[in-house]
Amino acid sequence: MEATVPDERPSAEGPATFREVFAQRDFRAVFAAGALSWIGDYVAKAAVTLLVYQQTESVALSAAAFAVSFLPWLLGGPLLAALAERYPYRRVMVACDLIRMTLMLLIAIPGLPVQAVLVLIFAATLANPPSQAAKSALMPQILAGDRLVVGLSLNSSVGQAAQVLGYLLGTAVAAVNPALALLINAATFAASALLVRFGVRDRAPVMTSAHRSHLLRETTQGFQIVFGTPVLRAIAVLVFSAMLFSIVPEGLAAGWANQDGGGMDEGLAQALIMVANPVGFILGGLLVSRLFGPSRRRALMRPLAVLAPLALVPALLNPAPPVVALLAALCGFAVAGMLPMANGLFVQALPAEFRARAFGVMATGVQVIQGVAVLVTGLLADRFSIPLVVGLWSAAGVLLMLVASLRWPDRQTVDSTIAAAVAANAEQAANQGDRPSGGTSAADPQTGTGRRRHALS
Repeated sequence: MEATVPDERPSAEGPATFREVFAQRDFRAVFAAGALSWIGDYVAKAAVTLLVYQQTESVALSAAAFAVSFLPWLLGGPLLAALAERYPYRRVMVACDLIRMTLMLLIAIPGLPVQAVLVLIFAATLANPPSQAAKSALMPQILAGDRLVVGLSLNSSVGQAAQVLGYLLGTAVAAVNPALALLINAATFAASALLVRFGVRDRAPVMTSAHRSHLLRETTQGFQIVFGTPVLRAIAVLVFSAMLFSIVPEGLAAGWANQDGGGMDEGLAQALIMVANPVGFILGGLLVSRLFGPSRRRALMRPLAVLAPLALVPALLNPAPPVVALLAALCGFAVAGMLPMANGLFVQALPAEFRARAFGVMATGVQVIQGVAVLVTGLLADRFSIPLVVGLWSAAGVLLMLVASLRWPDRQTVDSTIAAAVAANAEQAANQGDRPSGGTSAADPQTGTGRRRHALS
């Protein structure tokens, strides 16, 4: 069997290469599985969003249909993510894929009442938090050093590419047979489960039975580590702020395109707006991670964070759909440029035993904030013009990002937090008679701590 131990050689100041990342067999399996399941999800989401708008002609209701997949994160995200930490990550990911596959097949049954469909969709999305938490915690066990940052960027970019393909396919499928979109989704979950089961090496859970406590207590500890640590809290604020506005063009795309297509076909205008942010995200994630080394990426984090909402402010001028798409793409480029580095710093400053729980907190915050942003702007768009809503919402985002950037902790605080996390990981490894999961590097030119850890999503 091909070795899957992370390459722990010291990273040079230059970025890791794609070839180095794809050399890891486990990463290839996780990468392919994620791409397949993401495509299926976005096919279903685009089809349902368009179908609701066609039936109701309400921007608010179509936005609500788009946001319903975020709800499970609010109700059970951190708790389910904490549960994932108790079991081998591969087993968690496979089980979640099989559960979602089964529920999607049930949803596709002809003549099923709408209420039952919504309940089953909600139940299926409850499997997202533990699956994504397990994947996040598994990544540092597969890749180390700057390879992990590049791996995260690749995962994010392929997720956005899958979103583009899924949205385009979903809008086309919805016009013919919405149930087909659900069957496509079920098939992608089945393929994902097979890839993970046979392509990823099994690993023991980080949390042993001797370290378990009450599940609610373990969940609370996830919140405490994220919001009680200044560096982790600063990263959380930056990431949450970015998500608050970058999702809005996608969530309002159906209404935006149908209200004023500028002479363009309404379906084409919707697809163009929906895929623009993901396209920008792909370009930003790949280019920034490959063109700049770790130190330069860290320096670019805060300027890119401010640029992201600033790019959407010109929506106030009520541009045509192609221009709206260009603004959304620029926003996505800026978010993707800063997000992998933020993810990397997050795990560098995070003790390994809290990975899945901390990710559950972060992912829940991201999902809930995106859902709230789409719902609120959708309600506002029923009373005011969409360009006015998006423009003013984004202007407020610029102010929020400026505040978050100004309150960013200094270099010494960041490095001290990373050093403390490294020490905690070393102590845990010594107690378990093993090395810290996720790997280390002997010399970290970026932090000066002698170790490197990364990953959030």
